[in-house]
Amino acid sequence: MGTREQIVDAANRLFYEQGFERTSFAAIGEAVGISRGNFYYHFKTKDEILEAVIQARLASTRQMLAEWGDGATGPLERVRRFVEIVITNQGDIENYGCPVGTLTNELAKLGHPSRAHAVGVFEVFRTWLREQFEELGRAADADDLALHVLTFSQGVATLSNAFHDRAFVRREVDRLNTWLTGQFTTP
Repeated sequence: MGTREQIVDAANRLFYEQGFERTSFAAIGEAVGISRGNFYYHFKTKDEILEAVIQARLASTRQMLAEWGDGATGPLERVRRFVEIVITNQGDIENYGCPVGTLTNELAKLGHPSRAHAVGVFEVFRTWLREQFEELGRAADADDLALHVLTFSQGVATLSNAFHDRAFVRREVDRLNTWLTGQFTTP
């Protein structure tokens, strides 16, 4: 991994764990182990780093969804993989919340112009979920179903971060999976 990628990777993690506003150039440089001059060679402003982090998140999200598409037997299994993400990433979510939700919320509070770009990760999830529901024969309400699943994910992530109650998270994931089975099982 090159220096630029190391900076973006460190900034991504620090923005998630500490927040965008609280993360300094010095903290990112220290995490990567580079001098200030070397740092400025790659990024002149924190906003440039933020844009690179958002691009990296978009790319990794698209890659994850493509891998789910390659490894799943069908669209319902792919949606279930998305639902399970609150368990897969449970430790980080308990400690820091959802990486997408926390960043978009912080940028909204700051009135930051990159907020709309950060929401793009949610848009990638929304589009992907909508496509799964369309493939399941629910074209008429596919977007509503996609938003329902996104709402579930954000709500459970928020409460997981608040309460650190893994049994609750498991029950909610099971509840949504039961709902999905009821929606897409032929009687």
